[in-house]
Amino acid sequence: MNKNIAQIINKAIDGGVIDAQELRELFAVNYLSEESYMIQYASHKISETASNGKAEVHAQMGINVGPCPRNCQFCSFAEINKIFTESKQNPLDEIIENCLKFEADGANAIDVMITANYNFNDYLNVARAIKTALKTDIPLIANVGDFGEEAAKELKYAGFTGIYHAIRLGEGTVTAIDPKLRWRTIQAAQKAGLLVGTCLEPVGPEHSLDEMVEKTIYTRDMKAVYSGAGRRITIPASPLAAHGMLNYGQMGHIMAAVRLATGYEMVGNCTHEPNHIGAMAGANLLWAEVGSNPRDVEENTVRGWTVKRCQDVLREAGWDILEGPSVMYSNK
Repeated sequence: MNKNIAQIINKAIDGGVIDAQELRELFAVNYLSEESYMIQYASHKISETASNGKAEVHAQMGINVGPCPRNCQFCSFAEINKIFTESKQNPLDEIIENCLKFEADGANAIDVMITANYNFNDYLNVARAIKTALKTDIPLIANVGDFGEEAAKELKYAGFTGIYHAIRLGEGTVTAIDPKLRWRTIQAAQKAGLLVGTCLEPVGPEHSLDEMVEKTIYTRDMKAVYSGAGRRITIPASPLAAHGMLNYGQMGHIMAAVRLATGYEMVGNCTHEPNHIGAMAGANLLWAEVGSNPRDVEENTVRGWTVKRCQDVLREAGWDILEGPSVMYSNK
């Protein structure tokens, strides 16, 4: 066991703040090594303490498809990837039916996702309809493009508890979005009283240790309710396809290192897509998905997991499942 790695692990377990160089050393560890398993053990220990041993399943409802001019190369909606050439929206009654099923199956929060160029007022109307139909206080989370302070207030007024937003790996290089704009959106959301969930994503073999460190520290600095790591899923014929994908063993190690860097104050630690290795390595948050999906080439995702299946994965990794509204997206 490398003494320096052991010291960094113990520092994290003791509640110390991992600095950039220490995080880089954690990321650099071989995912099949003894050190990696110790990092993953520490990650699980920190996650378990931070969430009182309770894991959550959040659900995502993707409501539209179509070509998006933001051209994130990892996204199936990007115009340049030529997967979706026509804009379509799922019927409102179908959207509400799916959200009610999420709620009935025990999801702890519901994300409502759109493409970045979807009409904002139409989105608010859909959100109000969902909020009215839901039977419990399950939090509604916005997964939308960038916005300013007035739009943040409108999201809050429409019934959203929080947002999902990330400064993605390759932001501004493989996307047509300035990372500063992403930061301004996060700040606008928090100013309006919206809680922010985020992630180190989408991780691929093409990303350097330095960029992963930088973006992980961003997630810590933004005081998010959860972070974690999600892998980039290859979109056929996209500019990034030649790089291939990381496996779940590699992603489990990366996610665990992120957890050591984010510490006990951040309740949640996510992995995506759902997998047992990640749940064992300290992920206490998984997603179930229906509707459109930026990692899928079908209008209605074939990649989506059900709430029950996600819960089963977490239970098999030793987690108890939270019942009721999300603790992560809670001001308490």
